[in-house]
Amino acid sequence: VALVVGETIVFQGRRCQGARRFAPGETIAMRMSLVPQRRGVIRLADLRFGCAVDLGTKQAVFAWRGAPFPIGQRNSVWWLIEPYVGIETAVNLGALFGFGAGAGRYFALLSIVAAVGILLWLFRFGAAKDRWLTIALACVTAGIFGNLYDRLGFWYETGMPVAWQSGVRDWILFRYGDYTWPNFNIADSMLVSGALMLLWQALTDWLESMRS
Repeated sequence: VALVVGETIVFQGRRCQGARRFAPGETIAMRMSLVPQRRGVIRLADLRFGCAVDLGTKQAVFAWRGAPFPIGQRNSVWWLIEPYVGIETAVNLGALFGFGAGAGRYFALLSIVAAVGILLWLFRFGAAKDRWLTIALACVTAGIFGNLYDRLGFWYETGMPVAWQSGVRDWILFRYGDYTWPNFNIADSMLVSGALMLLWQALTDWLESMRS
């Protein structure tokens, strides 16, 4: 139960000073219902920022280093920490880290379905009420849209291999000895980060339920 006294809100026995004065006819329930909506809008801004960073870095790196072989040079690596971390353009014809090569169109369709499901989860089923969950879903959604842009061929230019029409631009290279991790991009990093955050929340929720 919440009680409003002047500009002080007493909620669950705690006083919240300095609250914005209630508008005529505004109730506690109306005020509190705005929190998930505002949080959702903020996360949508985070999503747009994540997409912009991903697409901007792809465009900048490919303009700087050029397209990969067969259009550009083979094994053209610019090392940040030689020979472990570098920048090398590549086109991924599959899903995350090269899985499912050649099925780019199918992954594009799955990406659209996943993005719609996440947005429904956030705004229709109340996930926006949880700050950690909304950040995680914003990361996942930004990663989906960043790679979906490429899968739909918006970056494709005439003269490129036809298979690249549904390919994703990658440019981050990790290598250790004879092993090279599949090239990836910022969108992949956001997808993995968001997935790990979701896994962490599921684990902590499970541990709390076990304790109770």
